[in-house]
This record gives sequence, C-alpha cells and structure tokens, in this order.
Amino acid sequence: MTQDISNNESSSSSNLANQNSPFRGLGGLLRENIRNLTPYSSARDEFQGEASVYLDANENAFGSPLTEQYHRYPDPMQYAVKKRLMEIKGVPTRNIFLGNGSDEAIDILFRSFCNPGVDNVIIVPPTYGMYQVSANINDVEARKVNLTPDYQLNMEGIAQAIDEHTKMIFICSPNNPTGNSINRTDVETLLANFNGLVIVDEAYINFSRQKTFIQELTEYANLVVLQTLSKAWGLAGLRLGMAFASEEVIEVMNRVKPPYNVNEATQQLVLEALQNVDQVNSWIKQTLAERDKLVLWLKQFDFVLDIYPSDANFILVKTTDAKAIYNHLVGQGIIVRDRSKVELCEGCLRITVGTPEENITLINTLKTINLG
Repeated sequence: MTQDISNNESSSSSNLANQNSPFRGLGGLLRENIRNLTPYSSARDEFQGEASVYLDANENAFGSPLTEQYHRYPDPMQYAVKKRLMEIKGVPTRNIFLGNGSDEAIDILFRSFCNPGVDNVIIVPPTYGMYQVSANINDVEARKVNLTPDYQLNMEGIAQAIDEHTKMIFICSPNNPTGNSINRTDVETLLANFNGLVIVDEAYINFSRQKTFIQELTEYANLVVLQTLSKAWGLAGLRLGMAFASEEVIEVMNRVKPPYNVNEATQQLVLEALQNVDQVNSWIKQTLAERDKLVLWLKQFDFVLDIYPSDANFILVKTTDAKAIYNHLVGQGIIVRDRSKVELCEGCLRITVGTPEENITLINTLKTINLG
C-alpha cells in the first residue's frame, strides 16, 4: 500500500509511490555500464579450495621479510571473516560486503547506482560528511534536506526533493554529529515508498538503545545497512567497514570493488578480534557509564548552554563560544571537534567519550578557561 510520508495530500508525495509493487530487483537503479560490466577476475577467483603449489599470481614464492607470511594475495571475498560475522550478526554471508572502511562501501554505491551529472541523492544535514564528499567525487548532485530542529527527518522536505533521478537517500542513525537516533517509523516509511536505495549508516549502533535495521533486510529489498569495526570494536586502524543488503546489491558491490580491497593482515586481525565479543560489550557498558558522568560534569559550566541526548559514544555540546573553548583545549593538547559551522550545530562542540582519566583531564582543563 502506498504511504504518504508527509501525512498530507501534497503532490510531492507521489515521488515516493511504490507503484503497487514490491521492489523489482535493481531495475533502472543500476547504471547501464555497471550492468554490462565484466569484473576483473583475480587468480584466487578462478578455483575453489586449497592448493599445495601456487604458481598463478606472480607472487614471491620465497616469502616476505616479515615474521608473518604476507607474500600471498588475500581472499578477495573475505569468506572467513564473513562467516564469523554471520555468526555474530545473524546475516548470511551472501548479504555481507566488506570494504576498506565504510567509506569504500559508500563510494561503491555511488559508482554503481548513480550516473555522473544526471542522477542525485538526498542527504540530511547535519550528517556524516563523506556522503557529500563521495557525491562530489562522483559528480552526483547531493540534495540537502536539513533535519528538523529536534534532529529528525523532514519527511515533507524529502518528498519534495525526490524526482525521477533520485537514486539513494543517506540516513545516519545514530546520527553524526548530533548523536541521536532517527525515528524508526520515518525510516520505514521511506523504505516502503521510495523506489531507490535507502542507506542506513549505523556506525554507532553498538551504543544505541535502538535496534539495528539489519533484521529488516528480508522486508526491504532496497535497504542497505552500513556498520563498522572502527567504533565500538576499537579497530579504526584496520579499516574494515561492512554493508548488509540484498544479495543483488551485494553482488553488484562485489563486482565493482577492487579485487583485493581488504588486506590479509586486516582479515587475520579482525578474525582474532571477533572472538572477543564479551570484551567489547564490557567496553560499551563502560563507555555509556562514562558518557553519563561526562554529561553531568559538563552541565556545571556556565558556558554550556545545552547537551543533546546521545545514542553514540560522543555528545554534542552547545556552548557560548565554541571556537574559544576549542582553541583553549587545543592549547592544552586536548582535541575535540568544533562543529559550530555545521548546519543546526551553531556554537557546538562534539566531544568523544574517553577513558575515565581522559574525561577527568578534559573537565579539569575546562575549569581553567576564562571566556572574559
């Protein structure tokens, strides 16, 4: 049943019409050149199983100068990592894409589904900056529909922005830099009525009270969920991002990606890390407890005007003079993020929750500030 995302009779709502049919494959979403693409076939793609002698990929047969042997190309499809993620996430391996951070997944979505100079996507500022950067790199218009003052989706504005060339809508939830989760019903309304892809970026989902959209993959063929091991899992230096989507979308992403986009060291170390779920859960609980303490401490300062509710491992703090506070902290070797020039974040600093010792250092340093 076609839904009206604006809850009124606006003609713009017809842009979200589902045309009384389920999502019909990739249809006109996929770029013609990608549909006809013959992907690069790597040496490791051309046989299954294990071999005793590898003379196919022009590698150095004598090994590497490291204690670990990295002279062989990595598994191009990262099957061992995907199998472990399947056990943790409850998602079949065929519905998982792994990339060099979530940024690679975002870029591949643009290159697969958006014709440069023709198509457009919708982003909802304030939000993660790489959506705009990837759009610019790929010569794709990014139509901005600002969040409401309470940092939720402007559904009427999104409906008005959509046209026949709108291929994707990017939603970060919990949102960066505001920290709040996006209303789930609004996202589901978009998924049910928009004929393009809805990308839900869940980089901070481990810290959230909201449940992941991964469990909705079987309900919405146009859903793409992005997650990362850079945040709660503490593996930012390894650069492993995840995309969860329909088998069709994952197949396209695998065809477009470089043949060996996730290196062997990352795959091995990630597999080791993924055996430690309990440790990560413990860190998440500690982070949330520290977040609550940090909020209470920050409220004591006269220059703090507001602290927005957060479902992430950071908080957005509205201040009387973000630039001066930022500069003072930098002068003491403490780095936070000045977001005061971002839409709807005027006067705001984004502060990551640190260790107990780091948080105390932050508070003690703020006590020394004099804004005159």
